[in-house]
Amino acid sequence: MGRSFFTAALLAGLVSCAAPEPPPQRKAIAVVAQTVRFLPEQTQVEAIGTARAAVSAELYPETAGRVTAVLFKAGEYVKEGQPLLKLDARQERLAVDAADVQLREADQLLSRYRRIEDTGALSESQIEAGETALASARVGLEQARTALSDRTVRAPFSGHVGLTQIDRGDRVSDSTPITQIDQRSTLYVDLPAPEAVFSALRPGQLVQVTPFSDPGRTIDARVVVTDTRVAQDSRNFIVRTALANSDDAYRPGMSFRVLFSSNGVSRATVPEEAIVWGGEGSHLFLVRGAKAVRVPVTITSRRGGLVYVDGALEPGDRVITQGVQKVRDGQEIRIVQPFVPDPQTVKLRQTNAARATEERSNAR
Repeated sequence: MGRSFFTAALLAGLVSCAAPEPPPQRKAIAVVAQTVRFLPEQTQVEAIGTARAAVSAELYPETAGRVTAVLFKAGEYVKEGQPLLKLDARQERLAVDAADVQLREADQLLSRYRRIEDTGALSESQIEAGETALASARVGLEQARTALSDRTVRAPFSGHVGLTQIDRGDRVSDSTPITQIDQRSTLYVDLPAPEAVFSALRPGQLVQVTPFSDPGRTIDARVVVTDTRVAQDSRNFIVRTALANSDDAYRPGMSFRVLFSSNGVSRATVPEEAIVWGGEGSHLFLVRGAKAVRVPVTITSRRGGLVYVDGALEPGDRVITQGVQKVRDGQEIRIVQPFVPDPQTVKLRQTNAARATEERSNAR
């Protein structure tokens, strides 16, 4: 009987050793979570644009000749039709006088023909020849006056004139530039924009421009027109914006930094610290009940500490933002409030050396 009892006890011990132990309970990890926000993804484009006057022209003389007078100074504001430069016009004045004499002679001859027309002394063809001569004389006088007018270069519109290399006594031709005139109360800033924002830029839209000459100033400019085609080599298109320049602070040719943004597709946004990187790419952890669930995501853009992502996210989901490095898929979690340190009162004390320096300064 003793042997039987010993055998039974031994078997019971072996069975007891073979039984599996229950797995250890993982302690819930304290995490901070917040609700996923869906926001429109903003596309921001920054480009460098060059200003040009709303109306601009380079002036040339109509004919060749010797300059007798330069009637403007660089930077001066001139009105439409104001004379800017004169050429020697002695021959043209004589031509006007001669054409005027021919016109008077033709008119007198036709008047004599009219007086004796009813007598039958003149044929109908003679009357018609007199009328033709008068009309021809009128045309000749107008041509002479036009040639005389062309000896003066005038402002085609009101604006500011630029520098000139022409002086009195110079000989010029119709290919010699006289000066540039700009109407710069409004400036056009042309800038290249990428093809991706072609549908987002429309006439009337406001963009922000910053002049390189005054980096601390930001001005609103309005889109006037966009180019009708996209360049094949750069995949950019030209956008023309209008900038008010009533104070005449800027000049054609100046460079401007242009910034504009547009709202795109609405996407889920999470704080940057919620993103975890692994061997399969980026992912985050959502709160499902009392557990963390791993969700793969694709980052589309970043802005202001937020990350725009594509993934299996729905409105109302909560994402873990703090404690993600300790969390695993399916991990038990415990939501806590983020730690906010209490404000501390700081007192500044003056050192002995500083006090002695101040006393010496006061003594002086």
